[in-house]
Formats: sequence, structure tokens, C-alpha cells
Amino acid sequence: MPVFSITKAHIDALTKNARSVYLTALTDADRVLDGIASADGEAIPIGINATPLRAAHFMAQILHETDGLSIRIESMNYSAERLTVVFPKRFPTLAAAAPYAHSPAKLAERTYGGRMGNGPEGSGDGWKYIGRGMLQITGRESYEKYGAQLGIDLAGDPDLAFSAEWSLRIAAAEWAAGRRNGRTCNQMADDDDIVGITKVINGGTIGLSSRQEWLRRAKNAFAI
Repeated sequence: MPVFSITKAHIDALTKNARSVYLTALTDADRVLDGIASADGEAIPIGINATPLRAAHFMAQILHETDGLSIRIESMNYSAERLTVVFPKRFPTLAAAAPYAHSPAKLAERTYGGRMGNGPEGSGDGWKYIGRGMLQITGRESYEKYGAQLGIDLAGDPDLAFSAEWSLRIAAAEWAAGRRNGRTCNQMADDDDIVGITKVINGGTIGLSSRQEWLRRAKNAFAI
């Protein structure tokens, strides 16, 4: 049973830029963060709101990924200089980055094509399945996986990922599925291991300092 509730007052203390769809989704936080129903009607335990610390870690990741609950869909509009920072392995030099600067669809195809269940570069999958929603679900494989799990056509309608009805459920399902070195996201949250959680959510540690700052603020808001 949930023992900690994320309230509108908590959200207001954390961010003033929350989109209405996310605020609406979070009104159902008590039920969703305790557990969600799968497509076959079976309960999927989530347990994020079992402790304030788990809730703080979950919210820290969401607040970073959505820039304070303001981002619904990943921006792929970068300058060449920024591309060398965000995607250094793919664009090690300005010359390599220049053809993709301020070309969102072209960049998405180059960056995500042939990965994460997407078809090859040029197939359209890289652009169709860019990051969306509270934890910025990315790649056809994830859209299909969580769509099947929740019983929705997420791959066919990717914008469901930032809808009021499904955004929190999808994020909760992603959190529940995350593992690193045999530990779940909840277990890492219990250990206050933001680095481990970030590696699950991000695949690396991009934005770690921002995530740490959001965690500090969430702990303060939740009186931890």
C-alpha cells in the first residue's frame, strides 16, 4: 500500500512550468505509482510511493527528462556545437555535426536509425520514435514493449506517451522494468543511488548534475 502521496503542493514547490497533461496524470499518482494493470488484467507492482525516497528519485528523473514537466517530445533541433556535446561519439567534430545541425528529422534518423528496434537510417523509425513523455521513452522496441504491456497501440500512436491518461503509467512501467547489476530502480532508490538509476533511465550519465539537483529539490519538497 502507498504510504507517501505526491500532491499538487509538492509539484508546485518543484516546478512552475508543468504542462496540464502532466498535472492531470499526476492526480492519479497514488494509484499508478502503487501498481498498474497489464493488458491481460494482471497487476504490475510498482511500489514507487512506498517511501518518500523512492518517490523523490522517480520525480528527479522525470523532472530532468521533461525539464520541470514542460517537455512532451524530444527536441532534435541542435546547433553543430551542441551536437558535439550531446552526441560526442557520433559527432566528434564540428565538421561531422554540421550536416545535421538544425535538421531534426535528419538528425533523428542518423542518431536512432538501426538502434533500439528501429529500422535503418532513412526508414523513418528514428524520427517517429524519438523521446516522448515523462521518462522520454525512445525507440520502436520500447514503444512496442510498453504498448503491449499496457494494452495500447503506442507504436501506432506514439504521442500517447505524453498523454494525460498514459504518460504516468508508461513511466511507471519503464521504472518497474529497469534493472542494473541485478537491482531494480526501487532498490537503487532505497540505496540513494542516483548514478545507478540514471544509467538505467539514460543509458549513461548524461545530465547527472541536473538530476542530482532535482533530487535535492525533491528531497526538500518531500521533507526527507
